This record gives sequence, structure tokens and C-alpha cells, in this order.
Amino acid sequence: MNSDSIEIFGVKINKLTNERFLELFCNAITNKQKITIAYANAHTLNQCHRDKALAQILNSMDYIHPDGVGVLWASRKLYGDSGLNVRITGSDFYPLLINECIKNDWSIFFFGHRKATLEKISQLHPSLRIAGTAEGYDYNNERVIEKINESRPDILIIGLSFPLQEKWMREFREKIDCSVMLAVGDGIKVFSGEKKRGPAFLRKLGLEWLVRVITNPAANLQKYIAGNPQFVARVLRQKKGQN
Repeated sequence: MNSDSIEIFGVKINKLTNERFLELFCNAITNKQKITIAYANAHTLNQCHRDKALAQILNSMDYIHPDGVGVLWASRKLYGDSGLNVRITGSDFYPLLINECIKNDWSIFFFGHRKATLEKISQLHPSLRIAGTAEGYDYNNERVIEKINESRPDILIIGLSFPLQEKWMREFREKIDCSVMLAVGDGIKVFSGEKKRGPAFLRKLGLEWLVRVITNPAANLQKYIAGNPQFVARVLRQKKGQN
């Protein structure tokens, strides 16, 4: 592990700021390089703790960006001043990425979720150059790849679920004609405007996840109410093992 990354539950996470994150896109697109980027949050790290094969899948990506206050807390608990300096979330970063795409005339292909969600992206961002879209349900891999390559996007955003989207990127990376492949999971709803932010005071306290539990308990109760204490306990065990 180098000074540019930390390791939690065997997953190597890059120490990125929003500015550095955007630089990855700019450098890859300008230099015609191909990079894959995934995210790590408390929920995905819990899954990696239970199944080391999932950690290997994440680590096969070129970059793993930290997502959420849980990873920020864990990094500081485990690594002190050498941990993450700032909290990074998809909800904060994706609007910055949209603005950067509009400014530089970068095109995006969106793959994932349903047609209604994908249609809302162009409605919400009329100045964004959308190369194409493909639904994330009942899809044919070869047809999706054909659509992507025909449109030749600068960025491919994949909104499937973890670890399906990471497995997809790993398997088809060499067949895809674009510079940046970014896994966003349910974050594709940030692009469509369907995923609403919590109040500023909850964000400041690192409790924005409470909004998701309240608004969609069926999907998020187990993930956060049970998952967050598990994550804390596992981080403390890793910390104990370091001493």
C-alpha cells in the first residue's frame, strides 16, 4: 500500500478529493487512456468482509473512490492523520462531473436502471451530451457493448448493483471503446434527480443515510441500521489487529 491509498477489509481505497477525482477523468480522456473506477462505502465493505472474492473484484479496478462518512471515519480510526482528509460522496461528486462534462463537451453513455430513470437525465440536464442509454434490466451484453461502441462516448456510467457492475467492467473492459468506465450503482438516480439530498444539517453530521431509511425503509433498514454497527465493530477489530 502506498501513501495515496488506504486499506479497509482488504480493499485498497484511493485517497481522492473531488478535484483529484475530476483530474482522473480529464487525464484519461485527453490522453486516450482507459480506466475503470468503482466506489467503496460501508455497505460494500461489509460485503467484502464477508466474501473476500468481492474484495478481489473491487481491487481489480484501476481506482476505488471512498464514498460516504463511514469510510472517512474508518480511515481516520485506522490510519489517523494518514487517512482520508475529506468526505467524498457520489451525491456531491456527480453534479461536479456533469458540469465538467458540459464545460469540456464530454459525452456520457448511461447503462443501468429503467428507461424512465434514463429519460429523466436528459430532461434534467439538457446541455449534457448524452451519447446513448441502455436499461439495466433484461439486457443482452453484446447488444449493450455494440450500442456503447457505436456511440463512442468519453465516459460510460454503469448503474447496476454491486458487485454486478464491477464484474461487468472487469469482463468487458477490453471490448469497450471509451476512456472512463465509472460504476455508480443507485447513484444513477442522482443524475436523474430522483435521489434527493437530505437536509444540510444532517449532511454535516454525517447522518444523511437516515433520510434513506425513513423514505425507503424496505430497501435501507437492514443496510444501515444493522449494517452500520457491523461496520463499526469490524473496523475496531481491524484496528485492534494493527496494534
